[in-house]
Amino acid sequence: MAKALLGHVGGPDPRMVSEMRRLQQRIRDLEAELIRLQAQNDALAAQTRDEAISRMQEREPALT
Repeated sequence: MAKALLGHVGGPDPRMVSEMRRLQQRIRDLEAELIRLQAQNDALAAQTRDEAISRMQEREPALT
C-alpha cells in the first residue's frame, strides 16, 4: 500500500503528461491555422476592396 501511495504522489502520471503534450500541440496547430486563415481573409478582403474601387472608377458619369 505504501508503494502505491508513494507512486501516486511521487511523480507525474505518464498518461497525463502525454495527454498534456498532445493538447499543447493541438493548441499550437489551431493557432497556426487561425493565423493562416486570418491572412487569407485579409488578402481576400483587400482583393475585394481593390475590385470595388476599380469598378467605381470605370463607371460612366451620370447624364445631367
